[in-house]
Amino acid sequence: MIPLGQYLPSDTSLHRLDPRVKILSVVALSLLIFGATTGEIVLISVFLFAAIRSAGMTPAVALRSLKPVAVFMAMIFSVHLLFTEGEPLVSLAPLPMRITRDGILRGLFVTWQFAGLVLAAAVLTRTTSPSDLVGGIERLLRPFSRVGVPSQDIAVMIAMALRFMPMLMEEYDRLRTAQMARGADFTTGSLLLRGRAIAALAVPLLLSSFRRADELAVAMEARGYRRGPRTTLRELRFSGTDLRAFAAMALFVLVNFAWKATMG
Repeated sequence: MIPLGQYLPSDTSLHRLDPRVKILSVVALSLLIFGATTGEIVLISVFLFAAIRSAGMTPAVALRSLKPVAVFMAMIFSVHLLFTEGEPLVSLAPLPMRITRDGILRGLFVTWQFAGLVLAAAVLTRTTSPSDLVGGIERLLRPFSRVGVPSQDIAVMIAMALRFMPMLMEEYDRLRTAQMARGADFTTGSLLLRGRAIAALAVPLLLSSFRRADELAVAMEARGYRRGPRTTLRELRFSGTDLRAFAAMALFVLVNFAWKATMG
Protein backbone atom coordinates (compact mmCIF):
# COMPACT_ATOMS: atom_id res chain seq x y z
CA MET A 1 0.00 0.00 0.00
CA ILE A 2 1.29 3.46 -0.94
CA PRO A 3 1.23 5.71 2.16
CA LEU A 4 1.53 8.99 0.24
CA GLY A 5 -1.87 10.71 0.14
CA GLN A 6 -3.63 8.05 2.20
CA TYR A 7 -5.34 8.65 5.56
CA LEU A 8 -4.60 6.08 8.25
CA PRO A 9 -6.84 6.30 11.35
CA SER A 10 -5.03 6.42 14.67
CA ASP A 11 -5.09 8.23 18.02
CA THR A 12 -1.84 10.19 17.88
CA SER A 13 -1.52 13.79 19.00
CA LEU A 14 -1.44 14.98 15.38
CA HIS A 15 -4.57 13.02 14.48
CA ARG A 16 -6.48 14.85 17.21
CA LEU A 17 -5.44 18.34 16.11
CA ASP A 18 -7.81 20.66 14.28
CA PRO A 19 -7.23 20.31 10.52
CA ARG A 20 -6.85 24.07 10.15
CA VAL A 21 -3.84 24.03 12.49
CA LYS A 22 -2.23 21.21 10.50
CA ILE A 23 -2.89 22.87 7.15
CA LEU A 24 -1.46 26.20 8.28
CA SER A 25 1.52 24.44 9.84
CA VAL A 26 2.28 22.59 6.60
CA VAL A 27 2.00 25.84 4.62
CA ALA A 28 4.37 27.59 7.06
CA LEU A 29 6.79 24.66 7.02
CA SER A 30 6.75 24.60 3.20
CA LEU A 31 7.62 28.29 3.07
CA LEU A 32 10.47 27.72 5.53
CA ILE A 33 11.77 24.86 3.38
CA PHE A 34 11.64 27.01 0.24
CA GLY A 35 13.50 29.84 1.94
CA ALA A 36 15.91 27.71 3.96
CA THR A 37 19.60 28.42 4.05
CA THR A 38 22.31 25.84 4.64
CA GLY A 39 22.31 26.50 8.37
CA GLU A 40 18.56 25.95 8.70
CA ILE A 41 18.56 22.49 7.11
CA VAL A 42 19.33 20.72 10.39
CA LEU A 43 16.78 22.75 12.37
CA ILE A 44 13.96 22.13 9.89
CA SER A 45 14.92 18.46 9.45
CA VAL A 46 14.75 17.87 13.22
CA PHE A 47 11.33 19.54 13.40
CA LEU A 48 10.07 17.50 10.44
CA PHE A 49 11.38 14.29 11.99
CA ALA A 50 9.58 15.12 15.24
CA ALA A 51 6.34 15.68 13.30
CA ILE A 52 6.79 12.34 11.51
CA ARG A 53 7.25 10.54 14.82
CA SER A 54 4.26 12.36 16.35
CA ALA A 55 2.15 11.09 13.44
CA GLY A 56 3.08 7.51 14.32
CA MET A 57 5.22 7.09 11.21
CA THR A 58 8.37 4.99 11.39
CA PRO A 59 11.44 5.95 9.32
CA ALA A 60 10.63 3.05 6.96
CA VAL A 61 7.11 4.39 6.36
CA ALA A 62 8.50 7.89 5.78
CA LEU A 63 10.93 6.53 3.19
CA ARG A 64 8.11 4.65 1.47
CA SER A 65 6.29 7.96 1.17
CA LEU A 66 9.20 9.15 -0.98
CA LYS A 67 9.24 6.05 -3.18
CA PRO A 68 6.59 7.30 -5.68
CA VAL A 69 8.65 10.44 -6.35
CA ALA A 70 12.10 8.84 -6.21
CA VAL A 71 12.54 9.14 -9.98
CA PHE A 72 11.78 12.88 -9.89
CA MET A 73 14.18 13.35 -6.99
CA ALA A 74 16.91 11.57 -8.94
CA MET A 75 16.21 13.76 -11.98
CA ILE A 76 16.35 16.94 -9.88
CA PHE A 77 19.67 15.91 -8.34
CA SER A 78 21.14 14.92 -11.72
CA VAL A 79 20.20 18.21 -13.39
CA HIS A 80 21.90 20.26 -10.69
CA LEU A 81 24.83 17.86 -10.52
CA LEU A 82 25.62 18.10 -14.23
CA PHE A 83 24.69 21.68 -15.10
CA THR A 84 25.83 23.77 -12.12
CA GLU A 85 28.90 25.89 -12.73
CA GLY A 86 31.85 25.73 -10.36
CA GLU A 87 35.21 24.15 -9.74
CA PRO A 88 35.21 20.84 -11.64
CA LEU A 89 35.80 17.63 -9.73
CA VAL A 90 35.15 15.14 -12.54
CA SER A 91 35.12 15.76 -16.29
CA LEU A 92 32.67 13.82 -18.43
CA ALA A 93 34.54 14.31 -21.71
CA PRO A 94 33.71 14.14 -24.53
CA LEU A 95 30.35 15.35 -23.14
CA PRO A 96 30.25 19.10 -22.41
CA MET A 97 29.39 18.47 -18.75
CA ARG A 98 31.37 18.48 -15.54
CA ILE A 99 30.61 17.40 -11.99
CA THR A 100 31.41 20.25 -9.62
CA ARG A 101 31.42 20.61 -5.87
CA ASP A 102 28.78 23.34 -6.14
CA GLY A 103 26.67 21.00 -8.29
CA ILE A 104 26.77 18.24 -5.67
CA LEU A 105 25.85 20.62 -2.85
CA ARG A 106 23.12 22.33 -4.87
CA GLY A 107 21.69 19.00 -5.99
CA LEU A 108 21.56 17.68 -2.42
CA PHE A 109 19.96 20.91 -1.18
CA VAL A 110 17.20 21.04 -3.81
CA THR A 111 16.53 17.31 -3.40
CA TRP A 112 16.20 17.85 0.36
CA GLN A 113 13.71 20.65 -0.28
CA PHE A 114 11.59 18.44 -2.52
CA ALA A 115 11.73 15.53 -0.04
CA GLY A 116 10.77 17.85 2.82
CA LEU A 117 7.70 19.10 0.96
CA VAL A 118 6.60 15.54 0.15
CA LEU A 119 7.06 14.38 3.75
CA ALA A 120 5.16 17.37 5.13
CA ALA A 121 2.26 16.59 2.76
CA ALA A 122 2.44 12.90 3.75
CA VAL A 123 2.13 13.79 7.44
CA LEU A 124 -0.90 15.99 6.70
CA THR A 125 -2.75 13.43 4.58
CA ARG A 126 -1.88 10.54 6.91
CA THR A 127 -3.29 12.28 10.00
CA THR A 128 -6.28 14.11 8.47
CA SER A 129 -9.34 12.39 7.03
CA PRO A 130 -10.58 13.63 3.62
CA SER A 131 -13.75 15.09 5.16
CA ASP A 132 -11.77 16.98 7.82
CA LEU A 133 -9.32 18.16 5.16
CA VAL A 134 -12.16 19.52 3.03
CA GLY A 135 -13.72 21.18 6.07
CA GLY A 136 -10.44 22.74 7.15
CA ILE A 137 -9.61 24.14 3.71
CA GLU A 138 -13.15 25.46 3.29
CA ARG A 139 -13.07 27.22 6.65
CA LEU A 140 -9.67 28.78 5.91
CA LEU A 141 -10.88 30.02 2.52
CA ARG A 142 -14.32 31.11 3.72
CA PRO A 143 -13.34 34.80 4.24
CA PHE A 144 -12.40 34.98 0.54
CA SER A 145 -15.91 33.92 -0.52
CA ARG A 146 -16.95 37.56 -0.03
CA VAL A 147 -14.88 38.48 -3.07
CA GLY A 148 -16.21 35.64 -5.20
CA VAL A 149 -13.74 32.86 -4.39
CA PRO A 150 -15.59 29.48 -4.44
CA SER A 151 -14.03 28.18 -1.22
CA GLN A 152 -16.05 24.96 -1.05
CA ASP A 153 -15.35 24.02 -4.66
CA ILE A 154 -11.62 24.61 -4.18
CA ALA A 155 -11.64 22.50 -1.00
CA VAL A 156 -13.36 19.62 -2.78
CA MET A 157 -10.94 19.78 -5.73
CA ILE A 158 -7.90 19.70 -3.44
CA ALA A 159 -9.31 16.78 -1.47
CA MET A 160 -10.07 14.85 -4.67
CA ALA A 161 -6.55 15.47 -5.98
CA LEU A 162 -5.03 14.16 -2.75
CA ARG A 163 -7.34 11.16 -2.79
CA PHE A 164 -6.38 10.27 -6.36
CA MET A 165 -2.64 10.19 -5.57
CA PRO A 166 -2.58 6.73 -3.89
CA MET A 167 -5.12 5.44 -6.42
CA LEU A 168 -2.89 6.43 -9.33
CA MET A 169 0.14 4.83 -7.68
CA GLU A 170 -1.77 1.60 -7.11
CA GLU A 171 -2.97 1.66 -10.72
CA TYR A 172 0.60 2.21 -11.92
CA ASP A 173 1.82 -0.78 -9.89
CA ARG A 174 -1.02 -2.92 -11.25
CA LEU A 175 -0.29 -2.00 -14.87
CA ARG A 176 3.44 -2.48 -14.39
CA THR A 177 2.92 -5.94 -12.87
CA ALA A 178 0.54 -6.91 -15.68
CA GLN A 179 3.00 -5.84 -18.38
CA MET A 180 5.89 -7.62 -16.65
CA ALA A 181 3.78 -10.79 -16.62
CA ARG A 182 3.47 -10.39 -20.41
CA GLY A 183 7.22 -10.10 -20.86
CA ALA A 184 7.91 -6.38 -20.44
CA ASP A 185 11.31 -5.62 -18.91
CA PHE A 186 11.76 -2.47 -16.79
CA THR A 187 15.04 -3.34 -15.05
CA THR A 188 17.53 -4.42 -17.73
CA GLY A 189 18.79 -2.96 -20.98
CA SER A 190 19.95 0.55 -21.77
CA LEU A 191 18.47 3.62 -20.13
CA LEU A 192 16.68 4.45 -23.38
CA LEU A 193 15.03 1.02 -23.60
CA ARG A 194 13.91 1.16 -19.98
CA GLY A 195 12.54 4.66 -20.55
CA ARG A 196 10.53 3.43 -23.52
CA ALA A 197 9.17 0.52 -21.48
CA ILE A 198 8.03 2.87 -18.70
CA ALA A 199 6.59 5.34 -21.24
CA ALA A 200 4.42 2.51 -22.60
CA LEU A 201 2.54 2.67 -19.29
CA ALA A 202 1.53 6.30 -19.84
CA VAL A 203 -1.38 5.66 -22.22
CA PRO A 204 -3.19 2.97 -20.18
CA LEU A 205 -2.54 4.97 -16.99
CA LEU A 206 -4.09 8.09 -18.55
CA LEU A 207 -7.09 6.12 -19.82
CA SER A 208 -7.57 4.57 -16.40
CA SER A 209 -7.38 8.01 -14.75
CA PHE A 210 -10.05 9.43 -17.08
CA ARG A 211 -12.25 6.40 -16.45
CA ARG A 212 -11.95 6.76 -12.66
CA ALA A 213 -12.66 10.51 -12.88
CA ASP A 214 -15.77 9.82 -14.97
CA GLU A 215 -16.95 7.19 -12.50
CA LEU A 216 -16.41 9.61 -9.63
CA ALA A 217 -18.40 12.35 -11.40
CA VAL A 218 -21.29 9.93 -12.06
CA ALA A 219 -21.24 8.74 -8.43
CA MET A 220 -21.30 12.30 -7.07
CA GLU A 221 -24.15 13.25 -9.40
CA ALA A 222 -26.12 10.12 -8.43
CA ARG A 223 -25.79 11.07 -4.77
CA GLY A 224 -27.16 14.54 -5.39
CA TYR A 225 -23.95 16.55 -5.10
CA ARG A 226 -24.54 20.19 -5.97
CA ARG A 227 -22.51 23.35 -5.63
CA GLY A 228 -23.42 25.79 -2.92
CA PRO A 229 -23.32 26.24 0.86
CA ARG A 230 -23.64 23.12 2.95
CA THR A 231 -23.38 22.09 6.58
CA THR A 232 -20.95 19.60 8.10
CA LEU A 233 -21.44 16.75 10.54
CA ARG A 234 -18.77 18.10 12.89
CA GLU A 235 -18.24 21.80 13.37
CA LEU A 236 -14.58 22.75 13.77
CA ARG A 237 -13.68 24.47 17.01
CA PHE A 238 -10.24 25.28 18.38
CA SER A 239 -9.32 23.58 21.65
CA GLY A 240 -6.55 24.39 24.09
CA THR A 241 -4.34 21.74 22.49
CA ASP A 242 -4.89 23.28 19.06
CA LEU A 243 -3.91 26.72 20.30
CA ARG A 244 -0.77 25.35 21.98
CA ALA A 245 0.20 23.53 18.79
CA PHE A 246 -0.35 26.69 16.76
CA ALA A 247 1.76 28.66 19.25
CA ALA A 248 4.52 26.04 19.01
CA MET A 249 4.55 26.33 15.22
CA ALA A 250 4.63 30.13 15.43
CA LEU A 251 7.54 29.89 17.88
CA PHE A 252 9.41 27.58 15.52
CA VAL A 253 8.94 30.08 12.67
CA LEU A 254 10.28 32.87 14.87
CA VAL A 255 13.27 30.73 15.87
CA ASN A 256 14.03 30.17 12.18
CA PHE A 257 13.88 33.89 11.45
CA ALA A 258 16.11 34.59 14.45
CA TRP A 259 18.57 31.90 13.32
CA LYS A 260 18.66 33.36 9.81
CA ALA A 261 19.21 36.87 11.17
CA THR A 262 22.00 35.68 13.46
CA MET A 263 23.79 33.64 10.81
CA GLY A 264 23.29 36.34 8.18
